[in-house]
Amino acid sequence: MSFEPSKWTQIISADPGHSRRYIERFEMMAAAGHDLLGEARTVDAMVPRNARILDAGCGPGRHGGHLMSLGHTVVGVDGDPTLIKTAQAMHPGATWVVSDLAELDLASRGIAADFDAILCAGNVMGFLAPSTRVTVLERFRQHLADDGRAVIGFGAGRGYEFDDFFGDLDAAGLSLDLALSTWDLRPYRAGDGFLVALCGRG
Repeated sequence: MSFEPSKWTQIISADPGHSRRYIERFEMMAAAGHDLLGEARTVDAMVPRNARILDAGCGPGRHGGHLMSLGHTVVGVDGDPTLIKTAQAMHPGATWVVSDLAELDLASRGIAADFDAILCAGNVMGFLAPSTRVTVLERFRQHLADDGRAVIGFGAGRGYEFDDFFGDLDAAGLSLDLALSTWDLRPYRAGDGFLVALCGRG
């Protein structure tokens, strides 16, 4: 089955240098002392030691690499081969896979789909092709352990309204267990500009 390409795929097709500039931007932010690991800390607090974590839309592996350093088993997936190549070079202890999230099927690659947590950060949801949103959320559900949780964070103003996202969760068979407005666990209120959704299998 063929899926509509994500907005990110369209961007890098039109501008092949975009991925490298993205990597360099976060390297400069890290060198300047910015805190770039809040998302990973949130997930680490939610799971037992030595958990299995899927970093969905992992980019160059910043979060997945940190979670791996804490002892978790990490699988990172991204549709951008340049970002995955960087993740492989920087964090060789994790498993990094090139795949569009709409086509996510790790079992077919011999990777167990029983994750304690799925982290989807970095506005990944805003880059999805609208026609694939429910499909991606269904894929997340299929890759969770029975008591696993998906943690999905993205900002407003990126073409994916939060109310539409809440409806898509329901359509995909996921439950919204907790809505936050920041990665440091501040409560979500209608009108907030960012959402961190903690979701179960429903």
